[in-house]
Amino acid sequence: MTEIADIEQVVAKVAHAQRHELVDEFVALFREDAVWTTGAGKLLIGRDEIAAFTREVLTGAMKGLIPSYEVVHVLFIRPDVAAVKVRQRYFTPDGELVAEMGEGSPLYVMAREDGRWLLTANQNTLVAAAVPS
Repeated sequence: MTEIADIEQVVAKVAHAQRHELVDEFVALFREDAVWTTGAGKLLIGRDEIAAFTREVLTGAMKGLIPSYEVVHVLFIRPDVAAVKVRQRYFTPDGELVAEMGEGSPLYVMAREDGRWLLTANQNTLVAAAVPS
């Protein structure tokens, strides 16, 4: 498997864990000392803080929603460090886009350790609505 395919697999696991509200599976994708900044700007440092926050906000949040996380760009900073830009959207079970959820544009900095890509320094950003010209 290529490095990009491995990275895409991690991003797919993020989507799977979100969709099924699997906090432990989500948190296992992070380095122990990972940094996560939420879409609202809350800084979380380390798996314990990420887990506590995720348990608080994820439980019940995906009812009727199917998250979609699409890798749109990968920049290898070093062979074992990559900046990964993701397109995040939410759909109904019928496949319709849930526009009121907005679109996310996360940036995941991932590091490969012991042959496994881990989320290391991450920023979840909400895409601002277009301003009419």
